[in-house]
Amino acid sequence: MFPTALPTRKRRRPEAAFAGGCEEVKFRDVTLFLVERRMGKSRRNFLSNLARSKGFCVDDALSADVTHVVSEGNAAQELWSWLEEQGFRETCDKHVLHISWFTESMSAGRPVPVEIRHYIQNPAVDQRSCAHPSAKPESAVSPYACQRRTTLNNHNKIFTDALEVLAENLEFCGNQGPSLAFRRAASVLKSLPEALRCLEETQHLPCLGEHCRAIIEEISECGSCSRVEEILNDERYRTMKLFSSVFGVGPKTAENWFCRGLRTFEQVLNEPSIRLNRMQTAGFLFYEDISKPVSRTEASALKIIVEEAVICVNPSATVSITGGFRRGKEFGHDVDFIIKTPEAGQEDTILPAVIERFKSQSILLYSDLQESTFDLRQLPTHRFEAMDHFSKCFLILKLKGEQETGRDWRAVRVDLVAPPLERYAYALLGWSGSTLFERDLRRFARLERGKLLDNHVLYDKATNTFLPANTEEDIFAHLGLEYIEPWQRNA
Repeated sequence: MFPTALPTRKRRRPEAAFAGGCEEVKFRDVTLFLVERRMGKSRRNFLSNLARSKGFCVDDALSADVTHVVSEGNAAQELWSWLEEQGFRETCDKHVLHISWFTESMSAGRPVPVEIRHYIQNPAVDQRSCAHPSAKPESAVSPYACQRRTTLNNHNKIFTDALEVLAENLEFCGNQGPSLAFRRAASVLKSLPEALRCLEETQHLPCLGEHCRAIIEEISECGSCSRVEEILNDERYRTMKLFSSVFGVGPKTAENWFCRGLRTFEQVLNEPSIRLNRMQTAGFLFYEDISKPVSRTEASALKIIVEEAVICVNPSATVSITGGFRRGKEFGHDVDFIIKTPEAGQEDTILPAVIERFKSQSILLYSDLQESTFDLRQLPTHRFEAMDHFSKCFLILKLKGEQETGRDWRAVRVDLVAPPLERYAYALLGWSGSTLFERDLRRFARLERGKLLDNHVLYDKATNTFLPANTEEDIFAHLGLEYIEPWQRNA
């Protein structure tokens, strides 16, 4: 929680001192206040001096004259609690904003218009009262995917496909930040109830910067984007995409092979210095099958196979499909299942027994069992990409049925996860996706609610407690979010 009063310094550090009155105030309708918490004294002084040098008025105290409160890295709930203790109220001419508005204004040399994406919303207020010129209307698009209902009915595919190519290329280059920015922009467009009709409609959409708008404009005028066309024809991109399509081959391995001059599967397999691991060997061996999409019909057939094996091992256990098929997709690259066991400890033994059952049925082509490393004392984690610690296995199974290959089965990728019963709701939410929906759900929890969320727990930093949840609805309720059905999480 913020202190009840801002600490003031009677003497400034010499390097941070500012000779007040030496700079001309150009924007008299704007008075800034930079929140020191998280930002730190030296950075706050530096940014204050920068703003003053550009003609902004900056107040060192949260006075009645302040029009724009700027915060960096503070959870919305804690920030607003402190602001309200100071008697600050957001009105038509007073704004509480992310640091992004400040940096954009410094770059422009003037106060840029306040957009919806700049606001730090008060969690205690469901919608903005009175009337900001850019106030969030009831139908406005949230900057968080976890507050948007995104179905598979994408009205802006021509734009989202282009943005996702740009994102994937940046990901292959190791530029995770810019890649994520393009994916967030694509996610916003996917959530819109209708197709964009003109570029002006993007002005108040969150997560769409000038670069994204330029791409949308070019596609609208020309039907395609020249940069995207260049990427699609780029040898590096095409080779990275080919290599990373192999089960067990990630971007780093794909890049290593590319840098060694390899361009085809044949070259990789014939290179004496390359030693494939078990997963990669299976990936090449069954590539023709597992590179093809799995249909919903095939996923349903696999669910019957998995359920029969699980019930044979533990009649009280249940199996639920997760991933894209739970979100309503008709096709996927694999099929994910989560196993719910009724008693503590059973989750540690059920997967080895299920694997043995598949072996006895002669349908197991590959298995990688990862035993549980779950330890509540090591949680919560701040790393979004960290694989969860539950017992899980990655499989390739034979799925019987008439095939074009002349045999009566095809190889299909199947993932199974078995969390402890009290962690089931969190695991189900995490494994259902989509990836960006989950990422924004965790970002929302951290920035807007002061909580840490992952596939295992929801941790309340204010009370230092783990919050229990029996259902996904419980987790949304803990975060003060309206529940979003799985088929509306296709961000």
